Amino acid sequence: MPNRSTDTLFQLIKSLEKSEKRNFKLFVKRNAPGENLKTIQLFDALDKMADYDEPLLLKKNPEISKQQLSNIKAHLYKQILSSLRLIKDDSNIDLQLHEWMDHARILFNKGLYLQSLKSLRQLKELARQHQQLTYLQQALFFEKKIETLYITRSMQDRAEKLTLESSQVNEQVTLVNKLSNLALSLYSWYIQNGHARNQKDIANIQDFFQQNLPADAVLAKGFYEKIYLYQSYTWYAFIRLDFLQYYRYCQKWVDLFQSFPEMLPVETAAYIKGMHNLMSAHFDLMNHEKLEEALKRFEQFAKTKLVTQNDNNRILAYQYLYTARINLYFLQGTFNKGLLMVPHLEAMLKEYGIYLDTHRVLVFYYKIASLYFGSGENEKAIDYLNRIIQNKSDLRTDLQCYSRLLHLIAHYELGNFELLEYLIKSVYRFMAKMENLSKVEEEMFVFLRRSFRVGAHALKPEFEKLLAKLKKYEGNPLETRAFAYLDVISWLESKIRNVSVQDVIKEKYGHRRS
Repeated sequence: MPNRSTDTLFQLIKSLEKSEKRNFKLFVKRNAPGENLKTIQLFDALDKMADYDEPLLLKKNPEISKQQLSNIKAHLYKQILSSLRLIKDDSNIDLQLHEWMDHARILFNKGLYLQSLKSLRQLKELARQHQQLTYLQQALFFEKKIETLYITRSMQDRAEKLTLESSQVNEQVTLVNKLSNLALSLYSWYIQNGHARNQKDIANIQDFFQQNLPADAVLAKGFYEKIYLYQSYTWYAFIRLDFLQYYRYCQKWVDLFQSFPEMLPVETAAYIKGMHNLMSAHFDLMNHEKLEEALKRFEQFAKTKLVTQNDNNRILAYQYLYTARINLYFLQGTFNKGLLMVPHLEAMLKEYGIYLDTHRVLVFYYKIASLYFGSGENEKAIDYLNRIIQNKSDLRTDLQCYSRLLHLIAHYELGNFELLEYLIKSVYRFMAKMENLSKVEEEMFVFLRRSFRVGAHALKPEFEKLLAKLKKYEGNPLETRAFAYLDVISWLESKIRNVSVQDVIKEKYGHRRS
């Protein structure tokens, strides 16, 4: 079966711009003219394919045998990377620092030690300007090596100064490592599990956070120490559904780039991620004005060269722009308007499919399903929910649970009662197994079971009873998750008033604005 997403060489070729492909051809001809016919042939063949299909590739290119293919692919992969390395990117600080280190090593190997030290000083100055601590470590290590092996007389008291400088940088790197480990561990927990499911989850997360937060984190002064500290607090708050604290640390994350403007070109992806989380925080707090304001700001940023001229930044920005726009439609109750985006979103998911992680795709499916559900198009909602339910990954167990619950409600809306009895048992077992059943969900399952025995004429009082019960849980932190994934309150109000869900939400939006 053709598989576009697993062959690394195919992915690399498909990511190339026209200018990069042209540069590769020139690179190959210049460096090994006449010796790379099969390499060029394989490059052209893969470039023309829509999906990677190895049997078809070999069939159409009989000059390349199956035994040769692996070696030719490996050679081609290295050649493409080498050609890309030669396209100088003055905005890429890593490449500039690598270049200075290369110069220092070349001069050292030539025995030109003072010139080598001069290159290292240039590297260190540039690294300090952009907070690149690991490059500072490398430069200092190399400097000490030169000073140990050779008497350069480059500076008096050199040993003491190098020792002090190394110790300071090592302390910074240690703190950055501790904070980045904490941020990554918390984010990994969220990707696997979603929000905290119960008091046990909250207690475990609190213990983990307190035990792993460095005591000297309050002394963080550099960019990387601060950004990982803010990210740690961001994920910690988000997992616990403390949306106010989540917002505060998202804002700190984004504002950090105002304090360190030179870091925006270096860590553009981190800024984009920070803006995404800030917009999500506004959505979670139902602050439509702040969300609109942040979205406009992000749309303008997405047009800058930092985004448009970098594939990674452009793809990230596309994803988060779509997410923020859909969230705004949710808040405004304009689900039908949001559905106009679906074809463009599907095209984006197809075009950038090889770059998108499974977690992000599943989130988009849930949001599209929610748009269809809110618009009353339950069959379409079920189609997208099935994509999540049928996915075998172990990511976001909470998303899997709520997809099943919304899937169940959509069938209820369609009147598929012959299927509902089986679905209720299946979904209940799944959520119980995942330890995902909250009080809100328990009440919903009781209602759905009881509704089979109640005639259509008597359903309205049952909806009213359920609504009254669920409203009691709205302020309960452990029940927040149920309302965050599924606006069951608005759904019940729509059933009681016999209007659409989006009409109920649109009316609430109007009240908030007035």
